Amino acid sequence: MANMSFFLTTKQFMDYEKDTTRRLGWANLKPGTEYTAVLKSQGLKHGEKITKLDTCICISNTTEPVDEIIRRPYRDGNPRSEMEREGFPHFTAQDFVTFFCKHMKVLPDKEIHRIEFKRLTPKPPQQTTLGDL
Repeated sequence: MANMSFFLTTKQFMDYEKDTTRRLGWANLKPGTEYTAVLKSQGLKHGEKITKLDTCICISNTTEPVDEIIRRPYRDGNPRSEMEREGFPHFTAQDFVTFFCKHMKVLPDKEIHRIEFKRLTPKPPQQTTLGDL
């Protein structure tokens, strides 16, 4: 099973806020394919081990330019914006493109893969606290 790193969005992933990711590569990931979400899989120091976060299943994998998120910030009737689904609700679409391009060292028209996924571990029910009552 392939490993996909969520190093930059670990908190968003673990908080069940992230269900979409944009990647270079991953062209062969097909809907229905399971993969392991990990903390990081490259740049491990000697003796470090891969930290598994969860198992995910690919819902869709489409090719589009990075800046498509500007033209289509909402998809398929989903009420959450693409920035929210990526785990960056405070970003505008332009902020996301700038961040992605700087981090990945690509131009906004670079073809990438937009991967929609589902975690296989169900989200735990929210705990009620005295402050909620």
